[in-house]
Parts: sequence; structure tokens; C-alpha cells
Amino acid sequence: MQTWLLLKDSFWPLLAAGLRFTVPLAVFSFGAGLLLGFGLALLRIFGGKPLSAAAKFFVWFFRGTPLLVQLFIIFYGLPAVGILLDALPAAIIGFTLNVGAYSSETIRAALRSIPKGQWEAAYSLGMSWSQSMRRIILPQAIRVATPSLSNSFISLVKDTSLAAAITVPEMFQIAQRISAATYEPLILYLEAAFIYLIFCSILSALQTRLERKLDRHISSVGQQP
Repeated sequence: MQTWLLLKDSFWPLLAAGLRFTVPLAVFSFGAGLLLGFGLALLRIFGGKPLSAAAKFFVWFFRGTPLLVQLFIIFYGLPAVGILLDALPAAIIGFTLNVGAYSSETIRAALRSIPKGQWEAAYSLGMSWSQSMRRIILPQAIRVATPSLSNSFISLVKDTSLAAAITVPEMFQIAQRISAATYEPLILYLEAAFIYLIFCSILSALQTRLERKLDRHISSVGQQP
């Protein structure tokens, strides 16, 4: 009975922290990271050697170092050189940079997967580079990249728990606080894991629907005379 009461009393604070911090942190960081990743992918493919090398170095660093270490450098390390950031902006910056590095490789691979004949056909129709990219290349690349990017977003939702280490009051930190007050870490952490599971299950279902919708759209386009 006592366990049930603890679960019931802690569920809403955990869920509220998830909706207030965990989900917005993941959504905003992923959106900004996608924009960064797209820019990096373009630099890797179309930029000159210096820009391509700089983008490659960025990706190498953020893919090769732990996300938790990156968050610590931003939040605890940068004050040593006079750059002070609150916990939430530091977390957003850290997740954005990390997502940008990983998503850039996914986007780059998707763009590379489009046959060169598609570019040539677009140019033969009088399209500019930007028109070719927007009308021909990107719609196809998006379908290729969607499964991998969706999985990355689901992983990011779980990775936001690392923000607790830099004092962001997201769901996992609330679970830590309650467990410290109640001395019931197993129950609280299992409950937090269950809520993360709910979030990720919903996202997985949305991913499946999105992929099916994209498949139907591509099929309908392909059937047009």
C-alpha cells in the first residue's frame, strides 16, 4: 500500500517535469541540431576544402567524445574562460551540437544516395542549384533519412536524462530528488523509466505513421503520368 501511494504521489511531478523540461529540451535541441547538421552536410559535400575540413573536424570531435563530457565542458568548463551559462541553455547547446554532428552524417549519406542523374535532369529543366535541391533532391533524401533521424530523436529523449548532471530539473533529476527524500530509489527510478518508455513508445508509433505516409506520397508521385 505504501509503495502504491509513493508511485501515485510521485507520478505527476515526474510527468510534469517530463512535459515541462524533457520534451521541450529534446524537441528544441533536435530541431536546432537538424539545421546545424544540414549545414554541416552541405559543407562536407559542396564546400571547398577548408570548409569541408572544418565541418569534418566538428563531426569528428562531437562524435568521438561522450555527450556527458560535452555537457560538463559547456556548463562547468566554460566559466573558467569567462563564459557563464545557465543550466538549461547549456544543455540545449550541448544537445544541439551533438545532434548536429550525428545528423550531419545521416543527411550527408541521404544526399549522396540520390543518383547524379537526378541533378542532371533538374539542370536540364533549367532549375538552379537551390531549386534542384528543394524540388528534386531533398524530397527524396528526406525519405531516406527519416528512419535514422527518427531513431536519433528517440535516443535524444532518453539522453536528456544526462541534463540532470548539470542541474536541469528534468524528469530524471526530479526522480533523484524524490528518491533522496523517500529512500526509495528503485521504485522512483523504475517509475521514471516507465514514463520514458511511454514517451518513446508514442514517438515510435508516430515514426511508423510518418514513414507510411512518406511511402504513400512517394508511391502516388511515382504513379503520376
